[in-house]
Amino acid sequence: MARLRVILGDQLSRDISSLKDMGDGDVVLMMEVADEATYVRHHQRKIAFLFSAMRHFATELRQDGVSVDYVPLDAPDNSGSFTGEVRRAIERHAVDGVVVTEAGEWRVESMLEGWSTLLDCPVDIRPDDRFLCARDAFEDVSGGQGKLLMETFYRRMRERTGYLMDLSGKPEGGRWNFDADNREPLPESFALPDRPSYPPDGCTQEVLALVRERFGNHFGSLDGFDYPVTRAQALGYLRWFVDAALPSFGTYQDAMRQGQPLLFHSHLSGLINCGLLSPAECCGMAEAAYRSGDAPLNAVEGFIRQIIGWREFIRGIYWSQMPHYGEKNALKAERRLPDFFWTGQTDLNCLRQCIEETRDNAYAHHIQRLMVLGNFCLLAAIAPADVQEWYLVVYHDAYEWVEMPNVVGMILHADGGLFATKPYAASGNYINRMSDYCGNCRYDVKQRTGPDACPFNYLYWDFVARNAERLKGNRRMSRTYATLARMDEGKVAEMRSQADAFLESLPNSGDY
Repeated sequence: MARLRVILGDQLSRDISSLKDMGDGDVVLMMEVADEATYVRHHQRKIAFLFSAMRHFATELRQDGVSVDYVPLDAPDNSGSFTGEVRRAIERHAVDGVVVTEAGEWRVESMLEGWSTLLDCPVDIRPDDRFLCARDAFEDVSGGQGKLLMETFYRRMRERTGYLMDLSGKPEGGRWNFDADNREPLPESFALPDRPSYPPDGCTQEVLALVRERFGNHFGSLDGFDYPVTRAQALGYLRWFVDAALPSFGTYQDAMRQGQPLLFHSHLSGLINCGLLSPAECCGMAEAAYRSGDAPLNAVEGFIRQIIGWREFIRGIYWSQMPHYGEKNALKAERRLPDFFWTGQTDLNCLRQCIEETRDNAYAHHIQRLMVLGNFCLLAAIAPADVQEWYLVVYHDAYEWVEMPNVVGMILHADGGLFATKPYAASGNYINRMSDYCGNCRYDVKQRTGPDACPFNYLYWDFVARNAERLKGNRRMSRTYATLARMDEGKVAEMRSQADAFLESLPNSGDY
């Protein structure tokens, strides 16, 4: 019985469940479809990265003797949708059934679940066992009903996987979490490691030309594209990170420096999310560096926590809360996204730096995303739907399952605190402490009011005052509200008035 093995663009793993037990006559279907490139106007680099990685993966499968039916975007009869291409492939190959690994996103999973009826063909949807916590195990691992805490989930994942556990079953170093050691600003003279580059080969050059032609009006640029796009390149990038960047990653993972978007960050999330690397091998290689004395515990623990803690936890949140999670808006934020999120044309230097680096690289590290870009959206009461779309469009590692909970729950507190213990709101002081952005800004980060005052300062106190009824009962914000209560009422009114004027001045044409 011959079957069609469907591989989606984020399933580029040789050991994925849909490729197990391949039999004679089975055909692997891979497809570039317009629907997936345009359901939001994805960054040009993301489209190019995935199409190139897909084409290289198909070549590697063929070299292993696998029969691959690959449908490029510009194929004359390309239907433009997953369902249309699966239907055409069933007719071409006269298969008896379809095998596919469960999708990462709700909308695609709903599509897969309808295939057996639409296509009049048996469809075997298999679990995605590349993740270390299965969907149906999330409630158990996270602690069941009530408040969902990443820290509880993370500790249980450490116990389940054995990562950084000692022989007595205790966490290495006697602590589960070394985050308090990982918040140092980067010294001005601190040298950064030379990062490897992967110049486009012929296959990638063809993809770049295709993307320029079909999606050249999307956000971002393809200039200088040098992403790793093969399994071998991805492994090489991982080894480089563990050897050269991981030792300093922990201490400086929250730091920001103008003109240096990557610092000591791994830049591996896109490779993990599309399947070229597995979470387990990334954690295993990092742990081996600690065991051999080549990387400190605070760095390795922080890296592993991002993967088996945060990444796995966020996925569990997504699937446990869908399909209506994206509609949450607990803080009643309604303002449209300002145009400068697309153009970078703002005189707030921190925002300009992060937006321009995102435009050029389809990447920004987690503190830029959370405490600069996201912080502004939170303080300015930007509508959650607008923010979700922007984050999904602009980052090459963004998929709805990881983007939506990070935006709705972590950045905007729009779910009312389902898993974040407080809103991640901050004034300009935080940005000044963790970066060199403020020293090159036209605003004065030390001032709260007046024409030269940093907007983050008065926006922060306006946010606190505006949301007092919703947030003053939050234990972690008690000091903030105690400070607000002691402030001169006239000063608070002045800050709030200046915040209103600033927000009303933001351009939001809706043309982007």
